[in-house]
Amino acid sequence: MKLIGICLHFCLFSYTALAQLPAVSSGTIKRLENFTSQYVEARNIDIWLPEGYNPALKYNVLYMHDGQMLFDSNTTWNHQTWNADDVAAKLIKTERVHGFIVVGVWNAGQSRHRNYFPQKPYDAMTKKQKKAVTRQLQKAGRTKEAFQPDSDNYLKFLVFELKPFIDKNYAVFTEKAQTFIAGSSMGGLISMYAICEYPEVFGGAACMSTHWPGIFTVKNNPVPNAFYQYMEQHLPNPATHRIYFDYGDQTLDALYPPLQQKVDAIMTTKGYTATNWVTHFFPGDDHSEKSWNRRLEVPFYFLMKK
Repeated sequence: MKLIGICLHFCLFSYTALAQLPAVSSGTIKRLENFTSQYVEARNIDIWLPEGYNPALKYNVLYMHDGQMLFDSNTTWNHQTWNADDVAAKLIKTERVHGFIVVGVWNAGQSRHRNYFPQKPYDAMTKKQKKAVTRQLQKAGRTKEAFQPDSDNYLKFLVFELKPFIDKNYAVFTEKAQTFIAGSSMGGLISMYAICEYPEVFGGAACMSTHWPGIFTVKNNPVPNAFYQYMEQHLPNPATHRIYFDYGDQTLDALYPPLQQKVDAIMTTKGYTATNWVTHFFPGDDHSEKSWNRRLEVPFYFLMKK
């Protein structure tokens, strides 16, 4: 119950409480207020532009989930943040990475779990397995009805609505080699799903503290195996893609080590090596923005190093 409570607080955010534009220590934030979609709920988009952003140049693009938690601890429910602006600015200044912008895509509160839960692995499960998932998510307060992910629509929103807007209005490269996606927990899952479903769009994905259980128990849980089977069939070409995983071992992350190890075995069998894939274990790290901020430079560098 303690782990469920932690994730419940992490997952459910209020738009009214977080309407304030985040303050950043470097660069600037441009907000797209209630960006509408024909596929999913409208949501805010916070776009971070690095210091000295020059429309005459071209920048890489990093799409990040849970956008309301990325920049300013004064605007977040738990007063924690990834401080993505600080990490990105310091890394860009070293000139070890290509210049990039961050597109922070807000989650939609109660819809977050179904937006981020990979849909095709779920649809491949049996009716009995789906009912077990629904019961657990109802118990956790995630849904009142039968659970049904809509992550395929969420990805359509990113690929066919948001990305074209960013490509048109900002000085960015449009090719997959310069387009990346990242998130933590359920955001890690949807990042994995995005690069598998749209390998022609995303050249790299950072999946931090990836929530392989999908629900909040590992006992008699069919979800991880569904994810493994999906990855075995749909992982993109390692010659043209980079994938980053990490995990800690405290709070909700305590569930992850054996699950991530099975994922790592799949990565190896699918031809991934140290040049295009890495998994990092951070002993003592928990399931929080504080932990993700502390190690955020690692995936940023891995994805966008020169």
